[in-house]
Amino acid sequence: MTAVDAGALGVLLAASAGTALAVMLVAFVVGTVKGVHRVVDVAWGLAFAAVAVVAWLLSSGHGDDARRVLVALATAVWGLRLGIHIARRGRGHGEDPRYAKMLARARGNPTLYALRTVYLLQGALVWLVSLPVQVAVLLPESLEAAAFLGLAVWAAGLTFEAVGDHQLARFKADPANRGRVMDRGLWSWTRHPNYFGDFLVWWGLYLMACATWQTALLTLVSPLVMTALLVWGSGKRLLEAHMSDRPGYTDYRERTSGFLPRPPRPRGNGPRTAQNRR
Repeated sequence: MTAVDAGALGVLLAASAGTALAVMLVAFVVGTVKGVHRVVDVAWGLAFAAVAVVAWLLSSGHGDDARRVLVALATAVWGLRLGIHIARRGRGHGEDPRYAKMLARARGNPTLYALRTVYLLQGALVWLVSLPVQVAVLLPESLEAAAFLGLAVWAAGLTFEAVGDHQLARFKADPANRGRVMDRGLWSWTRHPNYFGDFLVWWGLYLMACATWQTALLTLVSPLVMTALLVWGSGKRLLEAHMSDRPGYTDYRERTSGFLPRPPRPRGNGPRTAQNRR
């Protein structure tokens, strides 16, 4: 690599790994004490924000100041919004059914199993997915067209995600909608506007690290891993498996895009009784 100081990058990679680990260990203690491991979903967004702050601090004197601020702020805003939203949504609720099922199948001590497969794994993913952030803050090049394009993609993703979450929260807050499918607004264009928003956010952050072909190649793993998680990993696939036996969900699935937004197909005649959640 010619554009990034290798020594500074090594220090930043290590510091980011330590930061992600620290956030997840704190979340593990909180989740264990409360007996609710869904707190890791809050820690997911907060860990990205913490990594962004550490990256900004440690990159001083190495990267272009405008890019450093832009990338760190964009990541922190996304992570904090997501963490706060999930914390508010989960207030007063018990364990997430996904984690309850996972721990029910655990071999050996379920607490240690949760530490390994829930917290430490997500901490490692935070470090890997945030690679464009760690690299971009060290780039000495001034902002170029790819960075501004990335900012636009990031902004579109954050807006899509935030609007989708707000629409769903308002829908579920109305007692008249209890047991009904949320098929309005962005949710009529895609079954997962929040996941699609995350997808755009991380491809946007990746573009902010594409000042050279070396950094573009080095950080490509990040948006690819995030896309795989959202579509085939713990996002869309697991949620739809959980929702598949809900009355009315089949009709919603048949007329609504699974990920990329598109106009909905004509409504079928099936019942409209199901619930959506992030």
